[in-house]
Amino acid sequence: MGVLNGLKVLDFTTLLPGPFGSMMLADMGADVVKVESPNREDLSKYIPPMIGEVSAVYAQLNRSKKSLALDLKQDEAREIIFKLIEEYDIIIEQFRPGVMDRLGIGYETLKEVNPSIIYCSLTGYGQTGPLRNKAGHDINYLALSGAASYSSRKNQAPVPAGIPVADIGGGSMPVVIGILAAVYHRTQTGEGQHIDVSMMDNIYAYNALSGSGYLAGGEDPEAESLLLNGGTFYDYYETKDGRYFSVGGVEPKFQKELCALLGEPALLSLSGSTKTEDQLQFKEKVKSAFKEKTFDEWLVLLGDDFDGCVEPVLKFSETVNHPQIKAREMIVPVAKLDGGTQDQIAFPIKFSNQSASYRFAGVQTGTHTNEVLKNAGWNDEKIAELTKKGLFG
Repeated sequence: MGVLNGLKVLDFTTLLPGPFGSMMLADMGADVVKVESPNREDLSKYIPPMIGEVSAVYAQLNRSKKSLALDLKQDEAREIIFKLIEEYDIIIEQFRPGVMDRLGIGYETLKEVNPSIIYCSLTGYGQTGPLRNKAGHDINYLALSGAASYSSRKNQAPVPAGIPVADIGGGSMPVVIGILAAVYHRTQTGEGQHIDVSMMDNIYAYNALSGSGYLAGGEDPEAESLLLNGGTFYDYYETKDGRYFSVGGVEPKFQKELCALLGEPALLSLSGSTKTEDQLQFKEKVKSAFKEKTFDEWLVLLGDDFDGCVEPVLKFSETVNHPQIKAREMIVPVAKLDGGTQDQIAFPIKFSNQSASYRFAGVQTGTHTNEVLKNAGWNDEKIAELTKKGLFG
């Protein structure tokens, strides 16, 4: 039982942005049915390593979701969707604009069947605008948003992000927020609606700090020119043995702690200065200091009591055993339908009254087809008839 127990979602998404969002809904207790094409491959199934017949990535992104195999190009598929939305009245789809309309299951059509339906469309560029029909990926949205232009070192190329910022931050999270806001609205008014989520729009909004400066004062953000992009001592620093530490203490009290750590309290006059030359001089001091000791030596110096916003850059394998990750139970065993468990990254929000719901790891396409159809009213004879037509692959 989760906080979203009772919400029923049909998920037509693939790859990462949509599935991550619907995974969060499932983790919070929503009943999610993943509608999958039996003929179209989802690349996330084959990202190594493989755990049995599906990849570890696919098994995590689709945990707790029932899988319904359905060829949406066949007429009978529409009948099934029309029946399901009487109960599963929240839809997430990730096709290009117009595709669901051509399949006969677009918002306007389904609204006629169920006026209170909440229908969320997730795309790269939204349902309107000159780029609406273009393909795109995380790196493209970061590039067009302007963020990539000042997320680099001076006179160097932007660095590809290690995590899909635009896909998850600009796609998955707004999907969850939008759907829950629409659910709240529906409880107040009875009205459903269409939600248009553009990853480009949402990652563009992440320019909140630096973009506001340009819009109000005409100051275009540049590489290593801002408080948080390397323009100050807020940065990463290499140790003697080639590892790195993050230094983020921009507030005066944390600067004081940092200067004391470096053994030079007088440097506070430089770290707190608004002059660019002072900031650069202090940064060089920090850089030289970190190069004098190894990663492990710095860990000992920092200890548990240091409170100046300095933390090691960990490999993912190191994070798994970090006491904070363990204390927050951010790695959880999730049951596999074929037996055993698989460790996965946990749902990151803690509720006082309900725990996250991890029912089973993601499964092969079509695993729950018969179960979903029977629950919706189809008998064995009808299911067998549709199976012969190749509706389920």
